[in-house]
Amino acid sequence: MRHGRRWVRSVLALALMGGALGGCVSQAEYDRLVEANRSLTNRNQELQASLDDCQSMSGDMTSRQLAADEAVRSLRDENERLRGLVGITDASLRDLESQLRSLQLGALDPETDRALRELAAANPDLIQYDPSRGMLRFASDLTFDSGSDAVKSEAKSSLARLADILKARAAAAYEVHVVGHTDSQPISSRTAERHPTNMHLSCHRAISVRRELVGMGVPAQKVNASGWGEFRPAVPNTASGNTPANRRVEIYLTRSTASASAAPAPTTTPAAPERQPDPTK
Repeated sequence: MRHGRRWVRSVLALALMGGALGGCVSQAEYDRLVEANRSLTNRNQELQASLDDCQSMSGDMTSRQLAADEAVRSLRDENERLRGLVGITDASLRDLESQLRSLQLGALDPETDRALRELAAANPDLIQYDPSRGMLRFASDLTFDSGSDAVKSEAKSSLARLADILKARAAAAYEVHVVGHTDSQPISSRTAERHPTNMHLSCHRAISVRRELVGMGVPAQKVNASGWGEFRPAVPNTASGNTPANRRVEIYLTRSTASASAAPAPTTTPAAPERQPDPTK
């Protein structure tokens, strides 16, 4: 651009010098040179504006590239974090599976067995009883609203009857294992606010059932809660994942594995020792 301006000045200078040496420059020639200078000046300004635009675009593209690089790094970090969580979840599932395999599942004593059969018979839509495994299966769609871990009032009466059975002398030797299950239908965005995954929902529902039983008088140290999410379907899931038979809470009664040394400390407050006189007073 600077070379163009210098060239125009040189042309004018030569023209003027020519006029000085050879006589006056004609008005037409002078006007032509002025117009040429004006055109070159305008063209120079246009090229400078184009150069400025190109430099601005180059800076914008550089900024976008830096942002893209940062996004890629963030995605890689998140991917590594999720891989770690998957590893932890897999290990937890294997541990839970090992624990369940070690449970002493089997036939219960006649009194408890009869009571559980009667409970299931009185609630055929809600409860299934498997005497060979000492297991009650509660249908989740009748126990909870969709996407919720709050036990319905209709199911609480059945849980109250179960609590009475578990508090009876015949059931004193049993531990109670509450296990939640879901189907493979993806969690909705609204449900995800409280239960981010099916694993969360199954665990939270199991915890709610445990809370109900403990609140009804079943000793807390005898009841645990866990969840399998969608990973232990009772029947194959449908293509959409919406499979009601797989949405359930199972309650297993097993022989106690707790040792006497593991018994919880008494919850009553010990009597305060008799206050002795203070000799300094």
